[in-house]
Amino acid sequence: MTAPQSLRAPTRPARPSLWQGQAPVVAVVALGGALGATARYALALNWPAPPGGFPWATFWTNVVGCAVIGVFMVLITDVLAAHRLVRPFFGTGVLGGFTTFSTYAVDIQKLVDHGRPATGLTYLAATLLAALTAVWVASTATRRVLKRRQP
Repeated sequence: MTAPQSLRAPTRPARPSLWQGQAPVVAVVALGGALGATARYALALNWPAPPGGFPWATFWTNVVGCAVIGVFMVLITDVLAAHRLVRPFFGTGVLGGFTTFSTYAVDIQKLVDHGRPATGLTYLAATLLAALTAVWVASTATRRVLKRRQP
């Protein structure tokens, strides 16, 4: 004899396999992050800031990275029907690893520690303003270019 429906243990939905769930997303974010961080590190090695000097490598890395984010987000949301892993790989991974808030914060602290608080404050404000402007200009310009190309 079978128990009535109300007395049966509830059944759980089948769990997706590891490779259908979040594992691929985590893997591509990690791979992209490694690539982006390596590119940023290479720039910092080739364009070092002297002690107390303006950290141009980090500044331009963040500004260029934000501009690329602006272009990428327009393309990935308005134009391309990309694979589900493209955005986590490139947007979160590569560009997230390339741009850097932590190095930006450390650079500000180093400037203050070297007796250059005005330069640190200038760097703080200039990076924020330039990065936000870069994302806005790049996304706006990309949308305009795409609009002109439409028949």
